[in-house]
Amino acid sequence: MQLRIFTEPQQGATYEQLLAVARTAEDGGFDAFFRSDHYMTIWGDGLPGPTDAWITLAGLARDTSRIRLGTLVTPVTFRLPGPLAISVATVDQMSGGRVELGLGTGWYEGEHAAYGIPFPPFGDRFAELEEQVEIVLGLWRTPVGGRYSHSGRRHTLTDSPALPKPVQTPSPPLIIGGLGPRRTPDLAARHADEFNLPPFTGPATGSGATRGRCACPRR
Repeated sequence: MQLRIFTEPQQGATYEQLLAVARTAEDGGFDAFFRSDHYMTIWGDGLPGPTDAWITLAGLARDTSRIRLGTLVTPVTFRLPGPLAISVATVDQMSGGRVELGLGTGWYEGEHAAYGIPFPPFGDRFAELEEQVEIVLGLWRTPVGGRYSHSGRRHTLTDSPALPKPVQTPSPPLIIGGLGPRRTPDLAARHADEFNLPPFTGPATGSGATRGRCACPRR
């Protein structure tokens, strides 16, 4: 069994506070420090304001030594898949191979409106999730010296050098998060290392957080 810490810094937390929690978790023998990826508080004033998830994790990559680091979950609406693959690979290098990427469709329309981030209908966001998973994994898993191209409904990548590479091979663990009863678990089973349901949504009782390993080999 692994014990992991999850934080919601959009409710208001400085980097120094997050670092204190991460170091305490590391010193206490916990296995990982995860954080949400939001740009606005969900309730309350949110002071002193949110922190960017991947910038925060880059700092923690250098300010911790053992504990694994990741997001639950990064919305596909926030970042293009190519730059996201570069950012996560960079943080994986900075941490010596301790990063995990949680990826989902996003749900909080208010933060998108507040910061000018497009928020398309769910069907479009899910299609974006499917394509981003393919692109991010494709970039990471392209051999060094090779080239990666992709032609999809939303993104076209042409002759990409697919750099930098993460430390973890063939790629950092991928976590798919979401509530969909069929398409989301299917996407996780095909591509992810773990499937995550948000808090208060257990499969049998309707309450409690659920997180499990996919019953499929990594590809």
